[in-house]
Amino acid sequence: MRLSRESHPHRWIIRPDGSDKVTGTLKYLTDLTMPGMLHGKVLRSEYPHAWVLSIDVSKAKRVPGVRAVLTADDVPGMNLFGIAFPHQPVLCSDRVRYVGDALAAVAADTEELAEHALSLIEVHYEPLPVVDDPAKALDEGTVKLHPEGNLLHRTCIQHGDAASAFADCLHIVEESYSTPRQMHTYMETEGGLFVLGEDGRLTVYSPTQHGYKDRMQLARILDMPEERIRVLSSPIGGSFGGKDELNVQPYGAMLALTTGLPIKMHNSRRESVISGIKRHPMQITMKTGVDASGRIIAHQVSILADTGAYATLGREVLNFATEHVIGPYTIPNVDVQGTSVYTNNGVSGEFRGFGGNQVIFAVESQIERLAEKLGMDAWAFRKLNLRAPGDPGPLGQKIVATEGAEQVWRKALESPLWARRGQAAGAEPWLRRGVGAAMVMHGAGLGLGIPDHSGGRVELTADGKIQASFGFEEIGQGLYAALTLMLQDFFGCAAADVRIVIGDTDRVPVSGSSTASRATTMMWRALQRLQPPFVSALLQQASALSGIPAGELVTGAGGVHRAGAQAQEQAQAGPVVTYAQLALAAGKPIRVEAEFDYPTTPEGAIGAHYLYSYASVIAEVEVNLLTGRVKVLETDHVVAAGPVINPMGFLGQIEGGSVMALGFTLSEDAVMQESRYVRQNLDTYLVPTFKDSPQVVRVEAIEELPEGDAFGPRGVGEIGSVGLAPALTAAVRQAAGIWVNHLPISPQDIVQGIDWLEGVEGL
Repeated sequence: MRLSRESHPHRWIIRPDGSDKVTGTLKYLTDLTMPGMLHGKVLRSEYPHAWVLSIDVSKAKRVPGVRAVLTADDVPGMNLFGIAFPHQPVLCSDRVRYVGDALAAVAADTEELAEHALSLIEVHYEPLPVVDDPAKALDEGTVKLHPEGNLLHRTCIQHGDAASAFADCLHIVEESYSTPRQMHTYMETEGGLFVLGEDGRLTVYSPTQHGYKDRMQLARILDMPEERIRVLSSPIGGSFGGKDELNVQPYGAMLALTTGLPIKMHNSRRESVISGIKRHPMQITMKTGVDASGRIIAHQVSILADTGAYATLGREVLNFATEHVIGPYTIPNVDVQGTSVYTNNGVSGEFRGFGGNQVIFAVESQIERLAEKLGMDAWAFRKLNLRAPGDPGPLGQKIVATEGAEQVWRKALESPLWARRGQAAGAEPWLRRGVGAAMVMHGAGLGLGIPDHSGGRVELTADGKIQASFGFEEIGQGLYAALTLMLQDFFGCAAADVRIVIGDTDRVPVSGSSTASRATTMMWRALQRLQPPFVSALLQQASALSGIPAGELVTGAGGVHRAGAQAQEQAQAGPVVTYAQLALAAGKPIRVEAEFDYPTTPEGAIGAHYLYSYASVIAEVEVNLLTGRVKVLETDHVVAAGPVINPMGFLGQIEGGSVMALGFTLSEDAVMQESRYVRQNLDTYLVPTFKDSPQVVRVEAIEELPEGDAFGPRGVGEIGSVGLAPALTAAVRQAAGIWVNHLPISPQDIVQGIDWLEGVEGL
């Protein structure tokens, strides 16, 4: 069903947090201030790679108004952090490995004083050779960035015998692809407020996608019990994975403990560029072969990922990329080798799509090339090789069977863009139009073998509200609206009856991170468990008050109502017992909690996924043959991800993800030269604006799941971002006859690649 206000009139609700956001009245965590607060700043390295011979902070400490200057010697506990692999120094003492490495932290009465104090810190370096080329990172003689060397991780998938199968192929396509280092470019840069209470407890107001994981890491750094730290992690002004890892939190926390005063930190855009994590740039080589019938029978892949100076989640990103490099296709002979290496470049880590964007661009590009060699329609070629519902997953693992792959393939044929394929003429002789398409199979959750615990709580509060508490964060994805609608579905209540508590480690259960397209599924599964005992408790209490048997009662708007034939009449008269009356009679909160894990495959390799969603993307572009510029005119997205909880949020996720993919494809590249960022602000790093976005975006949701599917709605936070790039490059091929191997698309490559005698008739 195409998503619109008309298609889902009763579920199309205004976001509870929408008004405050659009009017600018919402207080984000980086907006917070307190009387007497100090300003914190961090000194970053002057070199991408060097020995640190000495750090002299004496001049900075003598500046009036400077309250603290900290170096590695002042870190109370473990001087390391990393969400999965803690090996990045909080403050470096002997060696720096990239320009974002921190050497000192300063707290002062004003931000200007803190900046001045940083300028007075004297650091003596001995520069070391720079490892800026991931292809050479493992060469013999290359300087080792870590004691174990420059290899972070290797992956491997092998099914059948790919090397031998190529001998039976009618056509073979062998290509190399490269993708850019992309910035998250959230509007709210990293920061927060750090407050030491009179009781010695530390309160951290800082945007993050996993408050409990931050608390755990900070406890190790500060040498404090976790219970002595409170993390408030929501609302967040954008993250997309970029705030999943610690950023300024260790420095603000240490400065607050040292001074006893509140510390305000907020990165400038330049500081965010230099120190923040990015999407992994990848170099992908693929060799794919088909037999005479058009079946893909051999697929050989090499992936090289540049994780930068430290790991963060680089290992897990490579695992995900390796799993998704086969796409939604059945291929009997596969040989995939993945490598992630350390360099002195900026740190790469978690980013919306989590490695899927890079490899899906490559595999879908292979599909287009093979179809052309066969003289076959590329969409029909996909159908011929499409996986069946009962097929194992890419790693040979058991997965939850759905019809999603064929459903999105078939529904795409109904797109109005299909009729325009082959109509290359534009409004002017130098403009050419093309339509391209791509398919996506995308796993959700953290995968087999990775702790993926979750939980939730529902209670009737003293003031008669049904309060749902989850450890997720509102990062712009529409969590409040989705959870409000779920609560209405499960309890029959009204929006006015509910209260939502999220993002506060003192008040919410451990629900896991707001990542991996998992939050919607986990909230739904939690409410599945919570609803029966909670409703039963409410009805028993209502029965005791009203004298009506519990079996004749139901929860509804405002309180408990009669069930059955009298329900409509009773609804007009109001509830038999209001929620406020129930709460008063109970004397204490009626509370139910649930703990469980994200569903995982019973068999497969580490990281293998169990729940997959499917999507198709169709895009129309206009290519200017004179300038090489590509303009996206329209896009159609078909997504099979189960029931749509929040239509407006679903639409926003797909539209927002596709605009982020637009930048990945056409303009964004955090270029580094000799491991230094060339672009350090948004005046030269170009993200798509509203003007660059498609004039028309249609989103079709396939909500059906197989009978008996117990897993409910799948998240769509990422799937809208992973398929657009290959759809656009296929459209460019049709419009201008140019194959694109490197992202972002280079206008120069398009102009130089055009057959001018044939391509610009009429000029």
